Amino acid sequence: MVQSIDRAMQIIRILESDDGKSGWPISDISEKVGLPLSTTHRLISSLVEHDLVAQLAETKRYILGPKWIELGVRQLDQLDLRTAARPVMERIAAEVKETVFLSIPNGTFSMGIDKIESPMKLRVVENLGERIAMNIGAPNKAMLANMDPREAEAILIKLIADKESRNKLLQSLPDIKRAGYCVSYAEMTEGTVAIAAPILGFGRRVIGAIGIGVMSYGLTEDRVAYLGKEIVAGAGEVTNKMGG
Repeated sequence: MVQSIDRAMQIIRILESDDGKSGWPISDISEKVGLPLSTTHRLISSLVEHDLVAQLAETKRYILGPKWIELGVRQLDQLDLRTAARPVMERIAAEVKETVFLSIPNGTFSMGIDKIESPMKLRVVENLGERIAMNIGAPNKAMLANMDPREAEAILIKLIADKESRNKLLQSLPDIKRAGYCVSYAEMTEGTVAIAAPILGFGRRVIGAIGIGVMSYGLTEDRVAYLGKEIVAGAGEVTNKMGG
């Protein structure tokens, strides 16, 4: 039973990665998991039955099924943080006319769990559910800066092998914490800037970050400072709601 679950999860992970394909043929899945074609087919058939995997009619390739969306939406609805942050994000987005997003830490990665997109035609697009290493981007650095320094260092040791590069980032964290927010330039996407502030929960523990994504073209220092002030105020409001 446990072995079957492990094998099924192997298949799910393969389909999740996608590797730029429009689905996976069963022969490739079989090769990846190292199982006979018959065993792989049996496992996939069971996953299809439960809507965890779907088969594309045109190509007969396999992709993740609709059940994951359903489960993800339910999980998001259960997140108190998302509920607390949503009205704050909506207000900030309406005021600044930029994309506003919510991230949570998860080990050495973070994940976007909600966003309000800018009404402008030229805007930053955030992908919900995308895993981003904690050493990359304003939201992650804002969260690291407000963690226990030992916890932040332990995370960065796993992510940055080069000691000099790691120490450089560690040494920047106190300044980020003092400022109340972090600004990153083109760390995720060329031509974009992110401004983010941390959200704290009970015990002043870091539980997330609110960020604003903007296009760098025409962006002034005054505009960055204004957005920083807005995001700090918003993150502080959510922190209060969450008991931080």
